[in-house]
Amino acid sequence: MTFPFNFFTAAFAGALVTSLLSLPLWRQWCLRTQLVDDPGHRKIHHTPIPLAGGLAVLTGILLPLMVGALLLKLDIVKVTAANAIVHGLDRRGLELFVLALGAVAITLLGWLDDKHELKALPKFLGQIIIAIAVAAACKRITLFVHSEVFSYAITILWLLTVINAFNFMDNMNGLCAGLGAIGAFFFALIAAAHGEYLVAITGCLMCGALVGFLPWNFPHARAFLGDAGSHLVGYLLAVMAILPHFYTKQNPRPFAVLSPLLVLAIPLLDLAQVTVFRTLRGQPFWIGDTNHVSHRLVAWGLNRRQAVLLLWLVAVILGALAGWP
Repeated sequence: MTFPFNFFTAAFAGALVTSLLSLPLWRQWCLRTQLVDDPGHRKIHHTPIPLAGGLAVLTGILLPLMVGALLLKLDIVKVTAANAIVHGLDRRGLELFVLALGAVAITLLGWLDDKHELKALPKFLGQIIIAIAVAAACKRITLFVHSEVFSYAITILWLLTVINAFNFMDNMNGLCAGLGAIGAFFFALIAAAHGEYLVAITGCLMCGALVGFLPWNFPHARAFLGDAGSHLVGYLLAVMAILPHFYTKQNPRPFAVLSPLLVLAIPLLDLAQVTVFRTLRGQPFWIGDTNHVSHRLVAWGLNRRQAVLLLWLVAVILGALAGWP
């Protein structure tokens, strides 16, 4: 079967254009509803910035996905490997519906936090409920341990960890969105190489939507992802790390389980180090500060743009290692 480059390219381009063009509309809506990030402590902007990024990225993912699925199901367009993709939609339709519903739910949870500044406990409970639903409806992590309780626990823990890692990582213009786009690209690449076309399409959609958002956020921000966007990025990358078969009998890579950790190494290591640092200082780990990896790079002499570009570069190198045969 011929590799469906055309479909992946269409998914990426459709998401990019949708996100890029929908953002001004979401930006105006955010300004009207006062969904903005006001200047304040630890912030460098001097005027309110609309928290429109997450809504635009979600639009950029879901709208092309629904249009593409409809066109394929109705057999309106002909693309390479269309039969395989339609078969996957039929076979994993419920799973995909739950994952899409989870994406909407996690974005709404982040939106509530953006709007009302939720306390840590209700926000964490919301994350747990969504993680449980995803673990119950979709494929779970096993780590070769034959225990359903273990697979539920480790899957929920993984989802919560990655969601919050990207939430913490949203501390400089372009950082969270750029790392999210890079992670989505490499997950799409790995999944496509193993014939996991639906996962690859999801990665292409996410990568395109984030790339469409970046001109509005980097290097100078006219919109932020907000908690809605950082939650969505973390959720989707956590899911994409679960769905592909990194280890199979046909491709028995000895360190296959390390691939998702390499792709997501920067946000995971950043989460670990700030959590340890804050705990040792006797402060709650969810209270923000300026001890992230990005802030340390700035303290060592880089400007903010250079720090973000360096972390993007490291993410690309680690992603390439994750996909190495």
